[in-house]
Amino acid sequence: MTRKICITAVDGNTGFAIAELLLQHREFSRKIDSVVGLALDPESEQSQELKSLGATIVPHTVGRVKTMVKTLKDTGADTICLVPPAHQDKLDICMELLEEAKKAQVGNVCLISSAGCDYADSKKQPRLREFIDLEALVLESKGDASIPTGGSPCVIRAGFYAENILLYAPQAKEEGVLPLPIGESHKFAPIALGDVAHVAAHVLTGKGKHGFDDRHRGQMMIVTGPKLCAGDELATAASKALGTEIKFENISQAEAKRVLKAQSDSDQSELQYLLEYYSLVREGKTNYIATTAFHDVTGTHPTEPDGFFRLYQNEMRPSKKAKHYHNQNHK
Repeated sequence: MTRKICITAVDGNTGFAIAELLLQHREFSRKIDSVVGLALDPESEQSQELKSLGATIVPHTVGRVKTMVKTLKDTGADTICLVPPAHQDKLDICMELLEEAKKAQVGNVCLISSAGCDYADSKKQPRLREFIDLEALVLESKGDASIPTGGSPCVIRAGFYAENILLYAPQAKEEGVLPLPIGESHKFAPIALGDVAHVAAHVLTGKGKHGFDDRHRGQMMIVTGPKLCAGDELATAASKALGTEIKFENISQAEAKRVLKAQSDSDQSELQYLLEYYSLVREGKTNYIATTAFHDVTGTHPTEPDGFFRLYQNEMRPSKKAKHYHNQNHK
């Protein structure tokens, strides 16, 4: 039996990446019957691109439970990939979606969560800590045969997306500097968004007697990049990939907030999430690598930092002006 997959927040980067991979790569597309994308903004560029690739785009109407239950039933979806949207009410929205999936008899639920949420403090990192509550909701029904979504849950705790570093691409390009509020010595292991999508696609298309493949069903998969990097090491990886010198600059949380606000059109809650994750790095709570799940699920190796920077070299390679700036400032 082929699978009908509903993916939430396809108008955001994560949902879009997963849906695009399922639709465009034969390894996955041959295992599915259809992809339905729920979108808070169905007219967004991402939504329209997925529509052109063959996805059915459905408006996600928050607060209209009965309507959304009927919508999910009408799509015939047997699997839902729950991607928390970049929205200040993401927890409430996801709780509502889980309830709707349950009522619509959707049997397989895969939640895209966040690595580090278990180390987050509810007062200092509330946005990160929210993911713990979401995970509990997805997993609490495991083994309850009376609940349709109980038999086949899976949680993917995705590490810090390396793409977030691109928010500082203007500084890299103009000044040859990578400014991050992560302290001088603590490390983290950024992961490429495409690698997270790769794991999710395997889970969503894997099949077993109870829904998802038994190797994935009920799993808590923690997925980070393959290399721990302090700021200087990230800058070295960028320099190697771009063939030019990039310097790391440790900046304050306040400066990071100012830069992010000026250079990103992300939702305010998403910027808060990024700043909270950086604070987790400064506290030394991200000094670990978790690649076992990635290897086991995909059979491949996640993207190395210099490989990531090579992918985005056009956005990050400094201009000649940046080299001059460096020379002037380091005499």
